[in-house]
Amino acid sequence: MMPFLQFILALCIIIGAAKVGGYLSSRLGQPAVAGEVLAGLILGPSVLNFLHWPAFTGEQLGETIAYLAELGVLLLLFIAGLDLHLTDLAKSGKSAVLAGSLGFVLTLGMGYLLATIFSVESKQALFIGLILAPTSIGISAQTLMELKVLRSKVGTTLLGAAAIDDTLGVLGVSLFLALYMGGASSGFSSVLVILLRMSLFLVVASAIGFWILPKTTKIIEKLPISQGLIAFTFITMLFYAWSAEALGQMAAIIGAFLAGLFFARSSFKDKIERGFSSIAYGIFVPIFFINIGLSANVRQVPIEGLIFLAGMLVVVVISKLVGAGLGGRFGGMTIRESVQLGFGMIPRGEVALIIAAIGISEGLIDSIVFSTIVLLVIITSLITPPILQMVFSTSKGSN
Repeated sequence: MMPFLQFILALCIIIGAAKVGGYLSSRLGQPAVAGEVLAGLILGPSVLNFLHWPAFTGEQLGETIAYLAELGVLLLLFIAGLDLHLTDLAKSGKSAVLAGSLGFVLTLGMGYLLATIFSVESKQALFIGLILAPTSIGISAQTLMELKVLRSKVGTTLLGAAAIDDTLGVLGVSLFLALYMGGASSGFSSVLVILLRMSLFLVVASAIGFWILPKTTKIIEKLPISQGLIAFTFITMLFYAWSAEALGQMAAIIGAFLAGLFFARSSFKDKIERGFSSIAYGIFVPIFFINIGLSANVRQVPIEGLIFLAGMLVVVVISKLVGAGLGGRFGGMTIRESVQLGFGMIPRGEVALIIAAIGISEGLIDSIVFSTIVLLVIITSLITPPILQMVFSTSKGSN
């Protein structure tokens, strides 16, 4: 079978399985995202290993699906930004900064201590702490959208805090590699360059978003181009994502999220949201959630790896619940809101996987640790949606 035919057959299976999983999850009273992630785990090497069936022989098939999944998370974060207003995000600024920072530091420290308990060397233990620290915005954002609370105080604070600790994660890894690969002086100068690039990116991206994008969208909308506004928005989202990582030393998802925030100010916001939602939730976002499961092989993890996995799960739950929760409380949130925020910060995701991949390439972690990280991503992706549904439904019921 030709590679392209294999590709479209794989997409049929992936998207179909995601929708079936989401439907069954909804029928069981759980958010659809939990069923989509579980469907990916079943399709992956842990159970069916469908990409290695005789019908699929293309060497690049898995990599191509991974690229589509990355596009899915960019679209998901863009829509999350589109559903917010900068004023909403600004109101949660203090809580978001405190929650993101405290949650990051506490997870980093607890992750380091856990790794040392398992006799991991100090440098590697610190790197494992860095892997565990960043939160997955995608899982919680999707769940909050399903629960229709994304624009609540907790929702806006959660997105801001997750963006902050993702940024701290990227900065932390950059600092670690600068110090690990070179001397202290080299590391210090590298960090200054990274901070300068981050700051410059945010300033330029904000200037473009505030003053250029609103005028440009009006011009594009008037041109006789088929779906010109949607195409322009899509290109802008991709460019923001690319420039965030390539130029600003930040995660690409943060660039996509910023693009969504800026387009939310456009008078054509509703048209943009309708155009993006169909293709995102119909195709690309399900591929992203399925691909999480496709990345793991439960059968390859030894008993000691499962024990380490259990320890990591305890670390990420407690550290985010306490760290992010206290940050929210110090920022003026109620106890209930702080607990909701802490639980929303539990899932690990794309940034953790990226940092883990860097660790593999640099020889800082082995394949067993990498597999346990992938399993951690899957488990936290599965447990967070029902937990959020429970804590938010309890809140609604008490009002």
